[in-house]
Amino acid sequence: MAIELKAQHLAFVPHALAVAGAVMVLVWCIHFRGGLAWESSDKNLIFNIHPVLMLIGFIILGGEAIMSYKSLPLRKEVKKVIHLVLHAIALILGIIGIYTAFKYHNESSIANLYSLHSWLGIGIIVLYGIQWIYGFLVFFYPGGPSGLRSESLPWHVLFGLFVYILAVANAAIGFLEKLTFLENSGVAKYGDEAYLVNFTAVVTILYGAFVIFTVFSQAPQADDYSYSAI
Repeated sequence: MAIELKAQHLAFVPHALAVAGAVMVLVWCIHFRGGLAWESSDKNLIFNIHPVLMLIGFIILGGEAIMSYKSLPLRKEVKKVIHLVLHAIALILGIIGIYTAFKYHNESSIANLYSLHSWLGIGIIVLYGIQWIYGFLVFFYPGGPSGLRSESLPWHVLFGLFVYILAVANAAIGFLEKLTFLENSGVAKYGDEAYLVNFTAVVTILYGAFVIFTVFSQAPQADDYSYSAI
């Protein structure tokens, strides 16, 4: 199954959305929320690292890793390395982003893991890690037999997309949750910050959608590791 559009052309849309989303979350956390800090007497600055890393580091880089197999006109060996490295960076930044949420909660005497957003977040990062380890061992090093790789590929792709869709959905839940807390603390419901957060969530969802569309579009060339196995 494929969309009758070339991935190289379609990928410009999620790339543009990625830039927009990155700028928007940085403007929110730096301009409206006061900045970023690993250590600070203002614990909110510690929390601000969380949405920045989870959107730019996890969602955006993870999406770029997914699209790399379809949108880059490179040899499959090169695309495989790019795919693997971008996912590894996304996973590491995602783990750091989750750690900052725990750090903020612990230093602010706030309970951990009480919300759906936090439950899903832990589950998603664990599944993402399992997916990366399996992909590394089977498709990269030491590499499984060709029969295992061909049988695993469609499931690897589908499971990866499932986890990514969950991640995008949970990011939207996170924006909603944080904005609700802020509005309960006095932020205007129809103010500039509220609009910015809501539009950032919308851009995040659109980015995720176009990542999926790119997966089902036409690759520059077919190979044994192409998403066409779906």
